Amino acid sequence: MNYPADMVMAWIASYAWPYARLSAMLMTMLVLGSQTVPIMIRAKLALVITVAMAPLLPTMPAVELFSITGMMITAQQVLVGVAIGLASQFLIQTFIMAGQIIAMQTSLGFASMVDPINGGSTPVVGQFYLMLGTLIFFAIDGHLTMLHLLQLSFTTLPVAVSGISIEGFQMLAAFLGVMFEMCLSVSLAAIVAMLLINFAFGVMTRAAPQLNIFSMGFAISMICGLLVIWVSLGGFMEHFLQHWQQVESLICDVIQTQCLGG
Repeated sequence: MNYPADMVMAWIASYAWPYARLSAMLMTMLVLGSQTVPIMIRAKLALVITVAMAPLLPTMPAVELFSITGMMITAQQVLVGVAIGLASQFLIQTFIMAGQIIAMQTSLGFASMVDPINGGSTPVVGQFYLMLGTLIFFAIDGHLTMLHLLQLSFTTLPVAVSGISIEGFQMLAAFLGVMFEMCLSVSLAAIVAMLLINFAFGVMTRAAPQLNIFSMGFAISMICGLLVIWVSLGGFMEHFLQHWQQVESLICDVIQTQCLGG
């Protein structure tokens, strides 16, 4: 049985453009986009999800895949996928930075290890917050929510030469300020607690210099720091869910849709 070339190319395009958007999201998505996940694994995962998702998507435009217009459409799909995946990076980077701030304030910053996401050396406290945030992200089915939003994006941002608006990119850039606000809210309790502890050391040293309080201050700061981290973990889930709702709303605004409950 012979098939016309136009029919074959249209069939390939119906899978190639969704694959470009999905693979771009997985390339920048939390955990799956890290250096610890091989590129081949991401590519195969994107291919499997694309095959399952393609029948549910709207009709692709009647444009040749290997034309100038087709290349522009492919580039737009990559930009949409990168924007959606980048929003999840804002989520986890908030807690990584908060862990680094807490580590520096509690004298635990000297203990560092290689960050599997960024490839650099970061304090262990930041890695602990990274692992905790990652587990919660998968526990609340955050990855499934992102796949659902990606599917919705094909309806609100159909496959075409046009993609995310200028306002969408501006919202992504403005969300960096929200990320630093959430980082401060997570680490503020530890910062204030350690400030009071260091202030108490200063008062005792001023009142009785012969005691040489600062000679044991490092060890006491570490112990108090571990205690502060243990106490502050009780509000980690609340901070994570609040920030995840903001990230989800950001993705919905970028793809021009309305989130559930929003």
